[in-house]
Amino acid sequence: MHQRLSAEQLATGSILVALAVMTLKVAAWMMTGSVALLSDALESLVNIGGAVMAWFAVRYAQRPPDAGHPYGHHKAEYFSAVIEGILIVIAALVILHEAISALTRAGDPAWGAAGMLVNALAMLVNLAWARVLLRAGTRLKSPALSAGGRHLMSDVWTSAGVLAGLVLALVTGWAVLDPLLALLVGVNILREGWLVIAASVNGLMDTAAPAEERQKIEEVIQRMAAGALQVHGLKTRRAGRALFIEFHMVVDGAMTVRASHGICDMIEIALKDALPEAQVVIHVEPEHKLEPAGIEPR
Repeated sequence: MHQRLSAEQLATGSILVALAVMTLKVAAWMMTGSVALLSDALESLVNIGGAVMAWFAVRYAQRPPDAGHPYGHHKAEYFSAVIEGILIVIAALVILHEAISALTRAGDPAWGAAGMLVNALAMLVNLAWARVLLRAGTRLKSPALSAGGRHLMSDVWTSAGVLAGLVLALVTGWAVLDPLLALLVGVNILREGWLVIAASVNGLMDTAAPAEERQKIEEVIQRMAAGALQVHGLKTRRAGRALFIEFHMVVDGAMTVRASHGICDMIEIALKDALPEAQVVIHVEPEHKLEPAGIEPR
């Protein structure tokens, strides 16, 4: 289903899913009074904020280039992901505070199975939607959707650990497991927030295309640059879904502008066929610009 949905539709779906999951988790907490389930519900509140920001970021990133932003608005999604990471960290700190406070007042566990079953249902909803977001984020090269998917998967593992621990607490009668689990949840969420922030900041720093994409670019250039002498100075950078490619192409000094431009057109068309999000800039140079190392056309 997600293959037919746009990034904006998926972002809208994330808001609806986050609202539904938070409702279920709050209900589970109210049915049990468990501080661990409260910490799980607080993270869902962050999910809603992150989903709303992702929706705005995805819409803004889709705007075409303009005079003020000639390279487009693709990096807007990275800002959304950074803010979501900060919200995750804040939620983690609140959870840690609640857990430490609860350690001093742990009593006998008196939770019913109904509340935990409701929380388990919320976990399954999160799992299904996280898989949709992760696949779509990779397909659409969307940092906002990928960050949302990673966050939800962290939420799934958190919920699974909380539920397993609460069952153990009921079996053993060790009520202290509840706040201890909340502490572990807080630490895990704190780690996830840091990872989301780090990955997004890295994207804002004009990270080069991954090795497999660079290899594909070099293979296309080797195949399509027949007639040129050499290609060198290949540079790439990712900006959200956009992939910027730039390189120098050396040709015989006697080659006409029309002929060299024809080679450039063939390379650009082939690169966009292989990588549809590519934006290509080619600098044509005469033969005295040959370098000791470069890509040799086949």
